[in-house]
Amino acid sequence: MTSALPPPDLDLVVLGGGGHVGLPLSLAFAEAGLRVGIYDTSQPTLDRIASGEMPFMENGADALLAALIPTGRLVLSADAEILCRTEQVIVVIGTPVDEFLGPSMTVFERAVEQIAPNLRDGSLVVLRSTVYPGTTGFVARHLEARGRRVDLAFCPERIAEGHALEELHSLPQIVGADTDAAAERAAQLFGLLASRTIRTTTKEAELAKLFTNTWRYMKFAVANQFFMIADQAGVDYGNILEAIRLDYPRAADLPGPGFAAGPCLFKDTMQLAAFTSDHFPLGQSAMQVNEGLPAYIVSALERRYDGLPGKTVGILGMAFKAESDDSRASLSYKLRKLLAWAGASVLCTDPYVRDERLISLDDVVAGSDILILGAPHKAYRGLRLGGKDVVDIWGALGEGIRL
Repeated sequence: MTSALPPPDLDLVVLGGGGHVGLPLSLAFAEAGLRVGIYDTSQPTLDRIASGEMPFMENGADALLAALIPTGRLVLSADAEILCRTEQVIVVIGTPVDEFLGPSMTVFERAVEQIAPNLRDGSLVVLRSTVYPGTTGFVARHLEARGRRVDLAFCPERIAEGHALEELHSLPQIVGADTDAAAERAAQLFGLLASRTIRTTTKEAELAKLFTNTWRYMKFAVANQFFMIADQAGVDYGNILEAIRLDYPRAADLPGPGFAAGPCLFKDTMQLAAFTSDHFPLGQSAMQVNEGLPAYIVSALERRYDGLPGKTVGILGMAFKAESDDSRASLSYKLRKLLAWAGASVLCTDPYVRDERLISLDDVVAGSDILILGAPHKAYRGLRLGGKDVVDIWGALGEGIRL
């Protein structure tokens, strides 16, 4: 029973603390002076962290991890009993979408079953990753049904992957809580990091996170739709975009075209669509545009070359965005599949992504008839392409945007 437990010896435990959201957060709290438990079910990930090696790219994290390891302020475990050693738990588990593009609550049902026996009564429990609206209430009811009395809050992460250690301090933190006690405790905890905190209810905070990512996803869809319209008209969208944005502040927020991918934007837009009674046609249209961009590129190439059988196409960049090693939900992989279905031989490279199927940049450039920029890594700028045909919808190679 939790009533017989010894006094807590950890200031905080981060459940999912070895991942892209949880690990930078753990490092930031440890840097702030807390003794932080990193709870993760992947023992290989924990072993890498314990050895001082970051399991993924994150600006500034390598040096910070190396500095923190000797302090003893990081305690790593794959055993849920580590939760017994603290009165503050941050749960970094998001709500995935299922094969029908609806939210799957199974992951939270399992999480509640796992953590409930190990939670101290009166603990502060903070949900951190994007969740379906109402999930915080769902967790509260299920913990109560299992006899756990906790203060529960939803404090969404809003950082750009790769810039967490900077933005955890520079961005305000939304604190979603339905009781004053939970709000005060969560605000005090995140006040160690954030420039300020903003109080909302749990459902308001849940929707704020979904609205933020969905708004970005829809802006990218507008940019990609404009690109396709310009391309079909036979004009250079790069020139149009420069003409629109140059010294014209009302168009400054129009992004350039490119793959809108990664582990959050598509998923969060579909969760919002599942939540609304009218099925959110704007969001669904954005999904069709963004997810359809690889197919548009393949179709355009098929028209240009009268089919792709016999052609070798090289994809430069398999991460979901520039200067990242994260390939989750990357549209470069969808592009590779569509090119192969169209009969092309496909070669792929990336300076950061770990994938045994990838080959060197030099081999891709030398062996390809056509090159497609999948992720605009800095390593590709100024690249000598030997006059090969290039598809650069990002406009990052200095050769315009052309198909």
